[in-house]
Amino acid sequence: MSRFTGSRLKVMRSLGIDLPGLSRKSIESRPTPPGQHGAKAVRRRKSDFGVKLQEKQKLRFNYGLSERQLRRLMLDARKGNAPTGETLLQLLERRLDNVVFRAGLAPTIPAARQLVSHRHVKLNGKLVNIPSIRLKVGDEIAIKAESANLPVVLETLKDMPLTRPEWLAWDESSKTGKIAHLPAAEDVPFPVDVQQVVEYYANRI
Repeated sequence: MSRFTGSRLKVMRSLGIDLPGLSRKSIESRPTPPGQHGAKAVRRRKSDFGVKLQEKQKLRFNYGLSERQLRRLMLDARKGNAPTGETLLQLLERRLDNVVFRAGLAPTIPAARQLVSHRHVKLNGKLVNIPSIRLKVGDEIAIKAESANLPVVLETLKDMPLTRPEWLAWDESSKTGKIAHLPAAEDVPFPVDVQQVVEYYANRI
């Protein structure tokens, strides 16, 4: 998605959920929607469309995608024989910027995307600058040697926002991560009803 410059906390409050890929902050102290009528708005029952839209927006904002990018991923997810929703979540988790984030090399996905875009990240030993690269089993990521002491990398490794997922094998000595196996739907680090997302796009693409 184009670079989001608004309040990330407001987005999470509006959606009613913490999105670890978007921000390290939490809505725990202010769980109501933003605005002067936020406390009242939270009691209103959402329409079916509202529920579908909310679940879709969770994915868009957590993974930092434009609407066009998410639609394209949905089309790719439909091609296989596996359930579309599960495939969609797997494709999202396999993006390079997300893998850099889940490895603990960046505090958020936007920060991970910046590391990749500025050519601080190696994929299978080669520098890359495309955050949307889709990783496969056996692929290995690492921060290039000259960037290993970047404050953002050191600080995140010291205080990781999330526990590394089981599908990502981490070598502490070399600070490299390797895709051990493909991620599953339950590996997504926040609750999402992906079937609602599938239904949202059912008549839109």
